Amino acid sequence: MKILFLGDIVGRNARDAAIAQLPELRKKYKLDVIIVNVENAAHGFGVTAQICDDFYKAGADCLTTGNHVWDQREILAYIDRDPKLLRPLNYPEGTPGKGFYILTTPRGEKVLVANMMARLYMDALDDPFAAANKLCNLHRLGKDVQAIFIDFHGEASSEKMAMGNYLDGRASFVVGTHTHVPSGDARILPKGTGYMTDAGMCGAYDSVIGMDTQLAVNRFVRKTPGEKLYPADGPVTLCGLGATIDSKTGLCTKVEPLRIGGSLQQALPEVA
Repeated sequence: MKILFLGDIVGRNARDAAIAQLPELRKKYKLDVIIVNVENAAHGFGVTAQICDDFYKAGADCLTTGNHVWDQREILAYIDRDPKLLRPLNYPEGTPGKGFYILTTPRGEKVLVANMMARLYMDALDDPFAAANKLCNLHRLGKDVQAIFIDFHGEASSEKMAMGNYLDGRASFVVGTHTHVPSGDARILPKGTGYMTDAGMCGAYDSVIGMDTQLAVNRFVRKTPGEKLYPADGPVTLCGLGATIDSKTGLCTKVEPLRIGGSLQQALPEVA
């Protein structure tokens, strides 16, 4: 089973680039599942129903988010109607939306996609480790589902690494999002779970984490309220990863970073 994951989509240019590339990527790599983090897709802040629909039409099977999930108010009314748009699972009980979705591939394989949010330097949500443990106990890898893919949205690399090791052998893949900087540690953990601390963003890297450089620098230099940040212009790099999962065990057999276009060194998974 082949899974493609794209990190945080930042703004319209990144949206357009990703949507344009998804059909060709699915065909080229014979992808079974495409997952995209869209929490910054609407001008850098949140996501809209129309954007979700555009990604589904391009071939995305499930969309994840993070701390900006509620920035576009229309999502509060929409998210309960769209089970494929996830908000972090460890939001308090009663929060609109769901934190996981079980999709079925054309071959009949069941893939559980989950979204969770870390707590270090983030909002004080419910315990993500307890939520992950409960989820993996209810949906056993290799028995109830053929794959479990988790987007762990967080600031601290230590917390994301801890989650990867906590779920080693119980999830197919744990990938971090939120920092918008791709990490160089994509690997398979000792018990077979694929892991990457951060997938990076899909956006303009000649920026400050995807936002206009001068506006972002002014916030640090002047320390006074200024203009609202907006996504930077410039060439877009699509960042993410490709993972191959053994459908019998649910464990990861191969992981490769993906970086296409823009200003970063290119990284293309092998066609196999």
